[in-house]
Amino acid sequence: MENEHTGSRRNHWTFLTNHARVLIAIARDPGIRLRDIAASCDLTERTVQAIVTDLETDGYLTRTRDGRRNRYAIAPDARFRHPAEAGREIAGLLAYLVGPLAGPTTPPGPEGSDGVPDGRALPLL
Repeated sequence: MENEHTGSRRNHWTFLTNHARVLIAIARDPGIRLRDIAASCDLTERTVQAIVTDLETDGYLTRTRDGRRNRYAIAPDARFRHPAEAGREIAGLLAYLVGPLAGPTTPPGPEGSDGVPDGRALPLL
């Protein structure tokens, strides 16, 4: 009998959630279309729309109209939701995976050896 820890399902897990993938896609291109996010994340447009709404509702990003398109701005001081990462800003993870966020961010501070302001990067174990 197969369960979640055996068989073919075991080889299909990933480190990042769909919410993280969508946020990363937006961080890479703040003017990206939902259909392009869906294609790059292998999700439906409806799922991406729901995720963007979640991220906006919880203060991780804002959406503004730019002509016929949306532009997104990520709130770099937004914090992770899970208690294991509580107190950490998402900017550290995004900087690690995408590079520095464009636009206004938190004031510059001392940088660690990884080039990310100290206290923002998740520790790599």
